[in-house]
Amino acid sequence: MMGGLSIGFVTPWILAALVVLPVLWLILRAIPPAPIRRRFPGVVLLLGLADEDTVTDRTPWWLLLLRTLALAALIIGLAGPLLNPQNRDTARGPLLILMDASWASATDWEARREMVAALLDEAARNGRVASVQRLSAPEPLRFLQADAVQSRLPGVTPMAWAADAEALQFLAAELQSLPADQRFDTVWLSDGLANAGRSDLLKALQPRGDVRIVQTGLGSVALMPATYEDGRLVLRARRSQARVAQEVTVQAIGTDPGGAERILASLPLTFEAGAQSADNALVLPSELRARVTRFEIANLRSAGAVALSDDSLRRREVALIAGREDREELQLLSPLHYLRQALMPSADVIEGALTDILPANPDVIVLADVAVLSDGETEAVLDWLNEGGLLLRFAGPRLAASEISRTAEDPLLPVRLRAGGRSVGGAMSWGEPKSLAPFDQDSPFFGLAVPEEVTVTAQVMAQPDPTLADRVIAALSDGTPLVTRKSVGDGQVVLVHVTANAQWSGLPLSGLFVQMLDRLAILSAVGAEAETRLAGTTWQPVKVLDGFGRLEDAQTLAGVRGEALAEGRVGPELQPGLYRDGDKVLALPVVKDDTDLSAARWPATVPVEGLRGAVSTDLTGYALAVALMILALDVFASLLVSGRLWGARVAAVWLAALMIAPSVDAQTADVPAKADNSLEVVLGHVQTGDPQVDEIALAGLRGLSNVLFFRTSIEPAAPDTVDLEVDELAFYPFLYWPITPDQPSPSQEAYAKLNAYLRSGGMILFDTRDADVARFGTASPTGRKLQKLAAGLDIPPLDPLPEDHVLTRTFYLLQDFPGRYMSRDVWVEAAPPDAEKIEGMPFRNLNDGVTPVVIGGNDWAAAWAVDTRGNTLFPVGRGRAGERQRELAYRFGVNLIMHVLTGNYKSDQVHVPALLDRLGQ
Repeated sequence: MMGGLSIGFVTPWILAALVVLPVLWLILRAIPPAPIRRRFPGVVLLLGLADEDTVTDRTPWWLLLLRTLALAALIIGLAGPLLNPQNRDTARGPLLILMDASWASATDWEARREMVAALLDEAARNGRVASVQRLSAPEPLRFLQADAVQSRLPGVTPMAWAADAEALQFLAAELQSLPADQRFDTVWLSDGLANAGRSDLLKALQPRGDVRIVQTGLGSVALMPATYEDGRLVLRARRSQARVAQEVTVQAIGTDPGGAERILASLPLTFEAGAQSADNALVLPSELRARVTRFEIANLRSAGAVALSDDSLRRREVALIAGREDREELQLLSPLHYLRQALMPSADVIEGALTDILPANPDVIVLADVAVLSDGETEAVLDWLNEGGLLLRFAGPRLAASEISRTAEDPLLPVRLRAGGRSVGGAMSWGEPKSLAPFDQDSPFFGLAVPEEVTVTAQVMAQPDPTLADRVIAALSDGTPLVTRKSVGDGQVVLVHVTANAQWSGLPLSGLFVQMLDRLAILSAVGAEAETRLAGTTWQPVKVLDGFGRLEDAQTLAGVRGEALAEGRVGPELQPGLYRDGDKVLALPVVKDDTDLSAARWPATVPVEGLRGAVSTDLTGYALAVALMILALDVFASLLVSGRLWGARVAAVWLAALMIAPSVDAQTADVPAKADNSLEVVLGHVQTGDPQVDEIALAGLRGLSNVLFFRTSIEPAAPDTVDLEVDELAFYPFLYWPITPDQPSPSQEAYAKLNAYLRSGGMILFDTRDADVARFGTASPTGRKLQKLAAGLDIPPLDPLPEDHVLTRTFYLLQDFPGRYMSRDVWVEAAPPDAEKIEGMPFRNLNDGVTPVVIGGNDWAAAWAVDTRGNTLFPVGRGRAGERQRELAYRFGVNLIMHVLTGNYKSDQVHVPALLDRLGQ
């Protein structure tokens, strides 16, 4: 023992060889033997002569000591020295390593993984079997050889949730399935948080063998979901340790107008000594608040330190327009009063004239008993609807008395209306007030409870029509429509066939009114009635958090019921992240206000150690390295003593080495630094000189490489930036070349390389990125620049991409090739003049080789672009249409790369039956 450290040996009997070191000393002293001194008279003839080669009569003592130390280091190394060895008398049986592996373990995960690796190393040296179990994701308990378990260790990562009672019960059942007499030692790496089921699991482990707890004393800090209160964003954080004061910085992260992710604001949160929570308020303009995608605690890598933003913070802008002016003395009769009360807590309400409101581009426009719009207003509203707006209309006396929608369907109404209205249950009618019918499964209101007190006394009636049944989303008990809806472009029009006040029905007076507005995505927040509002809905996961707080694609995760989201118990079946239902987005947090963050308490009988306590370290490599270093020093010293370190021969050797060294460097300098790209598929983009454009191009190829990796058998390496003047192009099967107006033209040498690249089967995708403002061939700045750049290239004749080109079916069946912009102006190598369509064959036999160039302006890189965490960087379109457009952009990229790597084999007619079968023909 030295200062708390101890040294042990795996094979201590080898140390017995140290006894022979004195014998080695005597042997080295005797060889070579000492010369015998004899007097010889003729020696006087040798006086004055100098002998260039000298031989010592005995080995110097310091050289003997050096060799003795080398041998001693070798013996010690072979004995297997260990720092902090464990008691081997009780370390022979199986070893069970339990890891909480929750979000609270992510902050120091590398240290935990290193400790587990050290424990498995020690178990392997002792010939023990071992098992590593994550309580957040338990698996069937199996003990394997320690080295086999260690090989799987890199795949063990923390989860974004903590172990629940079900996981602990599963592991307890696994323990019960083992033989009653089987013993094993347990090392439990705790995340430091309390868990109600841990005491039962600990009691099941203690009879099996020794149990050690490894736990840090730092505690955990978690960020609660942000809330919007009184015009401010309120951020709250909690911690498990409350002994000392602590300050953390919360960053609001979102996208700038260019689509790049930035830190939009920072806010300090201060924990007072003894306090477990801290809060602060952040004031952001509505435009900036809408750009926030998440909040995270700076320098804390954990899912618990991330709070995602959803519709509750992106307050929708709702414009209210009434058909008549409000009268102050009759406020409760105002068409907008109940709407205003329902919307103001969770939406930004604006009021005014329609012509003044439309330039503000609100998310929703509500027309309460507005019957007729001018032609200019109708055209402007239709343009707004085509861009994805939501028009909500309420009926009333004006709409019932108007002459619209009698013979032809009004573009701003979902159905044709009958003249006049329908009155039931009034003083002048025979019928009783009508109640609401239960909502159909296809209705967005499905799952909402219909209160019995909600009745309708008057309504506007819809004309019978073949499309009427498909447009009704709510009806009365007698089957007459109450709410109808239709799509207009990317937007939709919804008509409520009663008034927005209580004049015709009791609907605005009920809680159902607010819930229906919420289901129509007019309200932003889910609110306190989350369980009621989410009932009967199904939400599809879009992005989920991993244990380190990184957002990842949900991929094939199944949709979840709204009731499960309202309950909010995160786990393997309900992972924290972003969920979507239509146009609504909901964030499921890792930690909520009712989550228990108290520190774990362990019985006094269980030893609790620090994260790095009592872990053995193998010193064998160090001892052998010291032995080799001493032997190398011995060689140098032996040459020095013998006089052979210097001289003409040695000088010649040194001179030859110095002459060879520059030539080796010159040879390696001739090899491109990126020669390793020849071993893998690497996508490259041409460097333009514009840092922002080059960054987007690299991010786009990163996103396309990820899609190729997960969807195809191609596993590309990280994409690369290509300098045409320096880099070898043969390493890149595909080059993406974004065009900027100011990029310099390549040199003649670069043009020669580009032409050789195109002739040898490479492909270049030229992207002018101007499809939003110009068509291909028009005189846009990037179009003119492309013409100058292409002047020196050997490009074959081009044609617009035909419908039967192989690019439409190399992997996906496509007819559109969008990027960030939608345009069909994509040009490829022209088909041969003799390419004709054979009767009975759907495709022509087009080019035998790969088209060397593809030209377009859809800004594909921006649609493909993702950051290092896999988050998309730029918006594409709006709503579902935008996500569909991004998906088609990815599919076009996959088809491009498959075309480059496989050629035109899909144009062979042998593929026709399979393709026709897929097309359903």
